[in-house]
Amino acid sequence: MNPAAQKPSYLTLAQLFGPIRDDLKKVETEFARHVESQVPIIPAMGKYVQSGGGKRIRPAVLLMAARMSGYTGEQGPLFGSVIEFIHTATLVHDDIIDESEVRRGKQAVHSKWGNDVTVLLGDFLYIKSMSMALTRDSLDVIKVLCDVTLRMIEGEIYQLTKNGVVDLTEDEHLEIVRRKTAYLFAGSAKIGGMLGPTDAAQQEALWEYGFNIGIAFQLVDDLLDYTGDEEVLGKPVGGDLVEGKMTLPVIHLLGRNTRAAMLIRKIVAEEKATLDEWRELRALLAQHRSIDYAFRRATEFVDRAKQALYAFPASPEREALMFLPDYVLSRDR
Repeated sequence: MNPAAQKPSYLTLAQLFGPIRDDLKKVETEFARHVESQVPIIPAMGKYVQSGGGKRIRPAVLLMAARMSGYTGEQGPLFGSVIEFIHTATLVHDDIIDESEVRRGKQAVHSKWGNDVTVLLGDFLYIKSMSMALTRDSLDVIKVLCDVTLRMIEGEIYQLTKNGVVDLTEDEHLEIVRRKTAYLFAGSAKIGGMLGPTDAAQQEALWEYGFNIGIAFQLVDDLLDYTGDEEVLGKPVGGDLVEGKMTLPVIHLLGRNTRAAMLIRKIVAEEKATLDEWRELRALLAQHRSIDYAFRRATEFVDRAKQALYAFPASPEREALMFLPDYVLSRDR
């Protein structure tokens, strides 16, 4: 599989999202402004997280969906920042739970400041996001944000109950993906539409668009754990299986080869893999086309996302949103 050879580049993505470039800068400004606190460590940690980069895809989806829906006002950057607050809260909590030492090529927040204060930073970001949203008289939007956030937290709890379960089914894995990743993408797209003069069918179409992009995004992220370059990814490859997380490639492989099943169970049980074991596992994934299977499944969700956008007339904004699923498939980080 070499999708990056024929798929769009980061530069092209930046060009297509050019119309919202200024709004994305406002998202950054709003994030920095609202992470301020009289407790000095909070803005210090917040700015550290913000400086780690990130593609801001979720706020971009919200802003472009709003433009496609006929809205260009100031609520777009505000709610884009709210989405980024929620996303950042999940990242800092996830890194503690996973004991990840690196995030986007930098020392993870909890490994720099400690678990106790980092847990509270995540709590601060969650509450702050809702406080920001409440500055606008948009109860329908706030309801979506609350619902999405609750589902994400449920997803984290559900994943923990399945951690180390080697015989995880594909359906169980996809339920984790839906809750941990897809719902926030879905909420981002739908909220963008809710800011404009859209009807219920169009808002539902945007939810479906974001939901399916979110699933594809996570499936590709899972793939990168077996195909990615550690330096490009900014985190160690192979971490998922060592941490006891069964993802689609190994779920597919497990029932197709006895040696692979033994190897997977050994790595999960021992919470480590030698270089030779890792090379053998990657060879088995390639031999049984498990990587291809997971990529094909991601492509199916991408196709569903694109189909949902036909609820809107053709426009440059729809074209940009049509492009985004292909970018998701081409990710290398």
